[in-house]
Amino acid sequence: MARITQSSNGKIESSPLSTKRNREDPGLLSDQIRNALTDEIASGKLPAGAALDEQDLANRFGASRTPVREALRQLSVSGLVEMRPRRGVVVTRLTPEQIMDMFETTAEVEAMCVRLATYRMTPLERSHLLDLHEASRSLVEKGDIDGYDAFNSRFHEAIYLATHNSFMAEQALAIRARLKSFRRTQLRQADRIHRSRDEHEGIMVAIAQGDGEEASRRMRAHMLNAASAIGGYIAAHSIAD
Repeated sequence: MARITQSSNGKIESSPLSTKRNREDPGLLSDQIRNALTDEIASGKLPAGAALDEQDLANRFGASRTPVREALRQLSVSGLVEMRPRRGVVVTRLTPEQIMDMFETTAEVEAMCVRLATYRMTPLERSHLLDLHEASRSLVEKGDIDGYDAFNSRFHEAIYLATHNSFMAEQALAIRARLKSFRRTQLRQADRIHRSRDEHEGIMVAIAQGDGEEASRRMRAHMLNAASAIGGYIAAHSIAD
């Protein structure tokens, strides 16, 4: 079996992964496959319209079709691929304008969430959010993009829950699921992972001061900066169809 890794030059590679581990962690393997395909779609290695065959991908990654199918399902939710009748799965054609529209929408939703959370979160929720933020320091220092991406999800989801508005939290989670792959990819642009944490720091300061409006403004800027980062990454790595 194969484990998906990324070399120092950014190339997606495979290395041995035991059959036993694959049976025990099918979700982990599907995440690895999804992440690898996300990077290739964002970089243009897999151009818009490219067909993705389950069996071909299973052979490539040394996996069964089950984790491949789950990875493709997650990419479909994110809008990176389309599942078309009789054509199978193909890479979606997305313009930078479409990506910016999606991030602009989520920026407003996240801004609303953090404003409400600032005024409603309990001391325990605030302490948990601070603990998450502090724990992210070592991930940034190591340049652990996958680890930081997982932390980033927990950080933002903690803010959604702190709104104490279940409907708003559900909507924010749904939009986040749609943009999951894009939000991970933007962390690969230059020093984005460092700037992301610095922006979280500013949001935390505003929350600590009880300034919901400032926290909202900083969150909106944080999300739009992420959109700019993914645009820069795609532009820097794109290749002609």
